[in-house]
Amino acid sequence: MTTIRNIVLVHGGFVDGSGWQGVYDELARDGFRVRIVQNPTLSLEGDVASTRQVLDSLDGPAVLVGHSYGGVVISEAGTHPNVAALAYIAAFAPDKGESVSTLIADPPPGAPVPPILPPRDGFLFLDRDKFHGSFAADLPTQSAAFMADSQVPWGVDALGGRVTEPAWRHKPSWYLVATEDRMIPPPAQRIMAQRTEATVVEVVGSHAVYVSQPAAVADLIRQAAA
Repeated sequence: MTTIRNIVLVHGGFVDGSGWQGVYDELARDGFRVRIVQNPTLSLEGDVASTRQVLDSLDGPAVLVGHSYGGVVISEAGTHPNVAALAYIAAFAPDKGESVSTLIADPPPGAPVPPILPPRDGFLFLDRDKFHGSFAADLPTQSAAFMADSQVPWGVDALGGRVTEPAWRHKPSWYLVATEDRMIPPPAQRIMAQRTEATVVEVVGSHAVYVSQPAAVADLIRQAAA
């Protein structure tokens, strides 16, 4: 069996692609060709176009990886012919017609409420003072403060972008559940992972598990590549 050598990493909302540095280093050391998509996060359509642009440039099959909202992007973009497998990292995995907005509309009883501030000029931000506890509780204070202060505005239109044909219906999927996540409740992650029939790994980590535990995340991606 031939291992897939191309990996494409897609970031979620409120952050940019730099958070993938640790995962990138882990995989690059193993000889994988790793590309990172910088989503504009203005609309789902735009983010899918950015992802497909990277996929178009590859010389062979790839594992397409998404964190958080990036899971919506890979669900839509993953029908690209160069995508051989999908990997969801504490991510939304919507079905046809679903969006982030529909998936978060009915949270489980007692689930933490993400500290998303009211929209400003069509964009969302997380409350800076609550960013550490909600998004990145297992990162050092200084690292979480940097992430909070370098937030990428998340377009309301991106939240409402609906998936037309989920790639996980056609391609094998892997899912990493972050058991201490306070942004996407772990029970919701497990439900989404189950319906995608993904191979599931659970890791004790926050929503920023891809930053705090890059080795565990890279291990899951290696499984998908194999």
